[in-house]
Amino acid sequence: MKHDFDVLIAGGGLNGPTLALALAAAGLSVAVADPRPAAARAGHGFDGRAYALAVASVRLLRALGLWDTLAEDSQPILQVKASQGRPGEGAAPFFLHFDSAEAEDGPVGHMLEDRFLYRALMAGMQDKVTHLPGIAVTDQQVAPAGVAVTLSDGRQVQARLLVGADGRGSGVAARAGIRRQGWDYGQAALVAAIDHDLPHQGIAHQYFMATGPLAILPLPGNRSSVVWSETHANARAITALDDGGFLSVLRPRFGDFLGTIRLAGPRFSYPLSLSLAERYAAPRVALVGDAAHGVHPIAGQGLNLGLRDVAALAEVVVEAARRGEDIGSELVVERYQAWRRHDATTLALGMDGVNRLFGTDNPVVSAVRGLGMGIVTALPGLRRGFMRQAAGLSVDPMPRLLTGQPL
Repeated sequence: MKHDFDVLIAGGGLNGPTLALALAAAGLSVAVADPRPAAARAGHGFDGRAYALAVASVRLLRALGLWDTLAEDSQPILQVKASQGRPGEGAAPFFLHFDSAEAEDGPVGHMLEDRFLYRALMAGMQDKVTHLPGIAVTDQQVAPAGVAVTLSDGRQVQARLLVGADGRGSGVAARAGIRRQGWDYGQAALVAAIDHDLPHQGIAHQYFMATGPLAILPLPGNRSSVVWSETHANARAITALDDGGFLSVLRPRFGDFLGTIRLAGPRFSYPLSLSLAERYAAPRVALVGDAAHGVHPIAGQGLNLGLRDVAALAEVVVEAARRGEDIGSELVVERYQAWRRHDATTLALGMDGVNRLFGTDNPVVSAVRGLGMGIVTALPGLRRGFMRQAAGLSVDPMPRLLTGQPL
């Protein structure tokens, strides 16, 4: 089979282009099929979407030569405070506290707006990666020497490996016969950016309430990103409110510790569920990001999990290519699956457990979990272990890109 590309990536969100840059930097020919129009998310206007990048994710972006241009638009997370709360009453005193002053690796993480990260990825792919905007993968046929991929414009291209970075409803996974397991949380996430009068001091807050967690995440200036989980019924009612009504419901949950709050951009809402692929690999196919594991946004680990996949898959594929192996062979893609599936599934189910543990108003459960988190806060070694997990530094073995080293 004659190959048009070494790797074809279906999905042009964040994980797909990041993987493309990592592979292209090592000399592989890569294409990204992106169903959205070119640079659709790279506009100059602020829309409120942002990510909490773990330390390891920042190192990956630095290894790809992107972080220097992103750092000035990011907000370091200097502390994380978790509290139990009740709707309408704000948060109780925090029971879990992470402080970057205790860490050897600097800030706990960095907040970065979607538009800046997406723009940097689009710029990075120029002249290095074949970007196919407005084009989706519609079919794939695996052969012993490669995979024939049909695109939405009717073209057919050949690759050694097809990567599904096409989200929870991954067509690549479905066509490869990879089934999914999971469940609906009965919740929806309400996302918005908030301007406030007082400085946030780089502190991220997580309030655990019976109807769902509320995260208040620091952005540059006196601005924060809010990710607010509510039951479907509550979320529908809140979404239907005008901006003033939305703020009137948010204020008692948010509290007054940052002074007066105001909306700083549009509001978003999306349903919350757990969606885990039963396999991350099939003949000539590998899955990354939400195509492999769609998780609850609690602790902001979704993108970070995807970037762990990217780092591991890039390393497996590049090393196989350098050894002269067929990079789409079953042996190669199974190495990737063995590296990533346990870590990602464990973390996904761990976040599911935390959401369930804190999603109850039972006073006995509340007292026990408060005591448990108080013990974590009181024991420096245990607390630093939690911090390393949140920072993405506990992966074993650690992919080179997550240590800041190029492949």
